[in-house]
Amino acid sequence: MGNTDRLAQLSQAGVSIWLDDMSRQRLRTGNLAELIRDRHVVGVTTNPTIFAGAVAEGAEYDEQVRSLAARDADVHEAVRELTTQDVREAADALREVYTTTGGKDGRVSIEVDPGLARDTERTVAEAAELWKAVDRPNIFVKIPATEQGLPAITRTLADGISVNVTLIFSVERYRAVMEAFFAGLEQAKANGHDLSGIRSVASFFVSRVDAEVDKRLEAIGTDEALGLRGEAAIANARLAYAAYEETFSGQRWAALAEAGAHPQRPLWASTGVKNPDYSDTRYVDQLVVANTVNTMPEKTLHAAADHAEITGDTVSGTGARAQEVFDRLDAVGIDVADVFRTLEDEGVEKFDKSWSELLDTVRDQLDAAKARS
Repeated sequence: MGNTDRLAQLSQAGVSIWLDDMSRQRLRTGNLAELIRDRHVVGVTTNPTIFAGAVAEGAEYDEQVRSLAARDADVHEAVRELTTQDVREAADALREVYTTTGGKDGRVSIEVDPGLARDTERTVAEAAELWKAVDRPNIFVKIPATEQGLPAITRTLADGISVNVTLIFSVERYRAVMEAFFAGLEQAKANGHDLSGIRSVASFFVSRVDAEVDKRLEAIGTDEALGLRGEAAIANARLAYAAYEETFSGQRWAALAEAGAHPQRPLWASTGVKNPDYSDTRYVDQLVVANTVNTMPEKTLHAAADHAEITGDTVSGTGARAQEVFDRLDAVGIDVADVFRTLEDEGVEKFDKSWSELLDTVRDQLDAAKARS
């Protein structure tokens, strides 16, 4: 089978393939355009960790950094300009996809400052600023699904801004995210916005769940516990999809759909495999179902193109089996609620740390540019 056939099969099964990476080098060398053309990539996600790596390693930012230094821009302003420039260019590279899919795909995500993850008011303000600064219809503003993030999601959608909800780990929190989405669209409608122009995805994190649960199962160490390794993440995502189907089949959704709304699609995030003992495509081929997104690091994308086993829908109707996995995890002593709390705290902390690294990198580059001038 030819390399691109597997990704074509994945697309045909209703999974939108997005790249979980971005850099100016990728844009300027034509690599992103190539992935769109040859690898069925129809969207891009970014996060603070991705930007920190890109700016630290890429000479492509030097000229803009020199110009920012020359006008004495502060570090926050510089980071905003560097990142929004990349997102704008990526959005332009995907504009044709956006047009041909009627706005469903062709999207680029940019995240609010993760230091605001527990601050509703400032998240709302920054989301509006990012939307305005990038000034492209085919972006998503990424807002984390923390308790404080939920009202920010509602208010941002109510302003007619498309949102990628990130850092969702538990089905319980995912239900709260869908509630925030419904409330946001209802308010957007009341505010006079055209609902057909608002899109949203809910980024449900996958591999990190296995990494955390497996570590705890190994600490328990019984045969029964060890036999459950590698089961939690896929079961969790399948339960999330069952919750999605249930929530979007009710009357409340029907009223919004009638007003032109599009459903908030589940997005499988964190799909790079962290355990080398596992198949490197498991979070792709085990989560194939229509009307979803899978955002992959480039390594996972190429692995999927090379050897993913795409056998059609591997999610629908699996809810009961997935629930059994969680019943067994509970029986061997895994505190699932604590797993999800830990993952959310670590997720916020990790992005906050990456954001600090990004600020430090840009600050050093601005200082160096000023010293040379």
